[in-house]
Amino acid sequence: MKRHREVNGMSESTWDTLIRNALVIDGSGTAPTHQDIAIKNGRIAARGTGLPASEATDVVDGEGRWVMPGLLDIHTHLDLEVDLEPGLPEVVRHGTTSVLVGNCSLGTCFGRQQSGDQNPIVDCFTRVENIPKSVLRKCVETVKWDNTGDYLDHFDDVPLGPNVGAFIPHSMLRIEVMGLKDSISRDPTDSELAQMEALLEEGMNQGYVGMSTDGLPFHYLANEPNTDKRIPTQFAKFGEMKRLMKVLRKYDRVWQTTPIIEKRSKALLFFLLTSGRLFGKTLKTSALSAIEFVLTPDAHKGLLGFAALMNSRLFKGNIHFQALGTNFRVWSDGIVSPLYEELDSTCELISKEYDDVEGRKALLNDPEFIRRFREDWHYGRRGRNFAHLKTKLGLPDNLVVRDLHLMIFDGAPVSEWDGESMQVVFDRLERFQRGAADEARSDAERDAFEKFPRPVGDDAEFMLHMMREYDKSFRFWVDVGNAGNHATLDLLLYKHAMPGFNDSGAHITNMAFFDANLMSLKLAQAQSMDTVATMVKRLTREPAAFFGLDVGTLEIGAQADITMLDPAVLKTWDSNDNRIFEHRELFMHKQMLNRSDGVVDTVWIKGEPVWRGGTFTSALGSKPLGRALRAA
Repeated sequence: MKRHREVNGMSESTWDTLIRNALVIDGSGTAPTHQDIAIKNGRIAARGTGLPASEATDVVDGEGRWVMPGLLDIHTHLDLEVDLEPGLPEVVRHGTTSVLVGNCSLGTCFGRQQSGDQNPIVDCFTRVENIPKSVLRKCVETVKWDNTGDYLDHFDDVPLGPNVGAFIPHSMLRIEVMGLKDSISRDPTDSELAQMEALLEEGMNQGYVGMSTDGLPFHYLANEPNTDKRIPTQFAKFGEMKRLMKVLRKYDRVWQTTPIIEKRSKALLFFLLTSGRLFGKTLKTSALSAIEFVLTPDAHKGLLGFAALMNSRLFKGNIHFQALGTNFRVWSDGIVSPLYEELDSTCELISKEYDDVEGRKALLNDPEFIRRFREDWHYGRRGRNFAHLKTKLGLPDNLVVRDLHLMIFDGAPVSEWDGESMQVVFDRLERFQRGAADEARSDAERDAFEKFPRPVGDDAEFMLHMMREYDKSFRFWVDVGNAGNHATLDLLLYKHAMPGFNDSGAHITNMAFFDANLMSLKLAQAQSMDTVATMVKRLTREPAAFFGLDVGTLEIGAQADITMLDPAVLKTWDSNDNRIFEHRELFMHKQMLNRSDGVVDTVWIKGEPVWRGGTFTSALGSKPLGRALRAA
């Protein structure tokens, strides 16, 4: 049977693209099968074996490749980047075709929200997501809307790459109703709460996937006079949360949140909001995070055990904790990183403007600051006290790593230090100061050692000197969690967890997990193909169903968002060897990035190849491909 037709005298193919002979892992969780997939007008047109190549304009040989639905990234902070570069190339190159923004109570769906000298987007994002103000101001200039409806609609008018779904961010909701100053200084009136409810309900009708909040104690505002204040969502009381959650329940939408780790009883109370038994209807809840933290190696067991209890028939909840598919490696520029916001003294240091070198030096030479820094640095790490006992038991009050053995130079002022732990350098310095001149391996190292105080004393003094001498111009990393990935796969597969704590687009100088979905697949590959099939489901259909989105499938008629991988390259690739720190013209700033070249063979969005053979195609960023994802 002839399957071409004549259009204006020309023969038109039945299909635009035919992918042949690939191992198709369709996201259903069932065993992979060798199949052909045909695409027509941006949608899946046919699946089967032996589909005729003569009926397609573009035939792609998938021999030896895995083909799966485009991957989802459920936790990103790409709210700002998506309007500077709608193609989102750093997302696409890793096989991700749908992202969620508006996480952790922050976003841009209400517009700039500027009033007088208040610039809430800059104020909220700078320290929480560690994005320099110069970058944020450039992003704010792209914001042309002032309401949630126009925000989703504007995606129709930009050359979007991946599909974008969004949460209503609670901090911005409070600012919209109360203004920034009042949102962090008083409780809302009943009229203001009613207005928040109305705006949230309007957002649900427009297709937002839910609302996001935040409870982490180191999320501070960045502009004077509020640098000692946390972001607005953290000032909400239980009554406010209960009223807003009622709106989410009504529409069966998702509450995305982080735990209130300072007060476990308060965190428990808030998490109880998932319970349908207690509140009449189950609330879908996506929380951070299922990670095996270095300092609290068993904490995730408590969280996941709590999730199992909440999801039982007793409480009728629906909560999962987001898991990261790789080791949680965080870089610091001097002391500037999200980790050190947790200590009062270093938090004060970070609150200084990014370029305020003199301000930081003044603090670092202030005797009172030095006393407080030393106290914070050693807290829970030495002495006969309850705090030290709790740390030894794996229940420390602070999660920030202050162990020089675990702090690895990567961008050191002395080239010989790169790749070494700070403890190795500290030990060599001590031997040098005791007279072993040959411990200095170069003139540069000798000059650096000569500048340290004699004797250096302890690790707190070592770090104080590094900050005084080099400010932010020395870099190091710490594996905060999932070290060695011993428990990572189990966490990714656990039924009360969900892969996706990637933070893509945030902390641009501190970490990069754009490729965490690929690492999840790599870990699954090492176990079995059945595990790979399960992992693909967990990265596609499962989150799509949870968030109410029509993506993540290869069913006939679905939008053709497809990722094709080379499993042989995936098997030998490691994200730790492919993280780079380079200048990105988009931001006029350096950024931590990942490279997985060779792992991802081809990515299609709406049937258009946007990444092929290690390069982006002309389609990406030149025309609309992705769309605003509207829940339900």
